[in-house]
Amino acid sequence: MLHLTLRQLKVFESVARHLSYSRAADELHLTQPAVSMQIKQLEDNVSLPLFEQLGKRIYLTEAGRELYQYSRAISQQLSDMEVALDELKGMERGKLNISVVTTANYFAPHLLAKFCQRYSGVTVSLNVSNREAVLKQLADNLIDLAIMGQPPEDLDIDSESFMENPLVVIAPPDHPLCQEHQIPVKRLEKEIFLVRESGSGTRGAMERFFTEHNIKINKGMETDTTEAIKQAVQAGMGLGIMSQHTAELELEMNRLKILDVQDFPIIRYWHVVNRKNKRLSSVANAFREFLLKEAATLMVESKK
Repeated sequence: MLHLTLRQLKVFESVARHLSYSRAADELHLTQPAVSMQIKQLEDNVSLPLFEQLGKRIYLTEAGRELYQYSRAISQQLSDMEVALDELKGMERGKLNISVVTTANYFAPHLLAKFCQRYSGVTVSLNVSNREAVLKQLADNLIDLAIMGQPPEDLDIDSESFMENPLVVIAPPDHPLCQEHQIPVKRLEKEIFLVRESGSGTRGAMERFFTEHNIKINKGMETDTTEAIKQAVQAGMGLGIMSQHTAELELEMNRLKILDVQDFPIIRYWHVVNRKNKRLSSVANAFREFLLKEAATLMVESKK
């Protein structure tokens, strides 16, 4: 008879998902030796090796792959049990586990604050990551909801748009184009653009727009943060394309300007996303409805 503990299975599931002891340790807030000890105890219990190391990488053995399927199923059942218990507690003591892409972090905390004012007993866990990381969290069923721009097409999800996400061309206030109106899109070919990393939703929307308009732009610095692009644009290193929501403060302080370019802004939408058929808690459902019904109005009011 196997004598496995839930702790061992949780540690194993994390190591198997990341194929990394160190990343599992970070996720579980444990030391790497503690993770290794749990895996060793689990392997002793099942009397089979669960991982094998080739070079610097680890891989699941056949027994490891089999156990991984069961551990994921058990993890899902425990998650469902937690949701059911939270529903019995009601909105007074519920938990919300949400991830947002980095560009949404400029407005998501404001909306979460409004929601938590209404439901003071709710505990929120907010993770801010790039699009690729958020999609992986959805795929691994680690979060209740996600806020992002373009939802993925290759993942079994439910998504609904709740607010416009206008992409604008930004420039430093002393840029010559700030004095012009209805700038032809073709004129942008003469400028250098600072861009987000490949895989970014903003980068993808920008590249699709210029391809549709048969325009080739000059790309300068590439970075994985919108903040770095804003700083570089202010420093005169080039122009940027980003969500207007991410530049509100700099626009108000006259550190950046929106250029009046034809066919801009590019209108996209913010979406609230969850795994299809995932059992959402009463808190997660309430926040989802809050976004769909009130987010756009609240963001307009916050600018007044």
